[in-house]
Amino acid sequence: MLVLSRHRDEKIIIGDNIIVTVVDIRRDRVRLGITAPAHIPVHREEVYEAIQREQREAARRRKKEAEEAGAESTGEAEQAAETEPAGDQEQSDQQQQESS
Repeated sequence: MLVLSRHRDEKIIIGDNIIVTVVDIRRDRVRLGITAPAHIPVHREEVYEAIQREQREAARRRKKEAEEAGAESTGEAEQAAETEPAGDQEQSDQQQQESS
């Protein structure tokens, strides 16, 4: 970790396009101003952690929904295969082979 000392109105440059300015210092609080391109998100740590937590939960929900949908599709395919008459299955297999 790089540790720097700065006074009010002094800046730190990160890369070519991020500027951190010490805006105010009061007792044990430092106010920072951050200038960064719009495509670079800038968050306080607690906000960033909340965003990450929500994204992980959303990913878990999507995965669970996909697994449930896959299980339903598999179950439907098995039911269709069980109820399809044997002659129709042979004809369907033959049509698939001819189109290949």
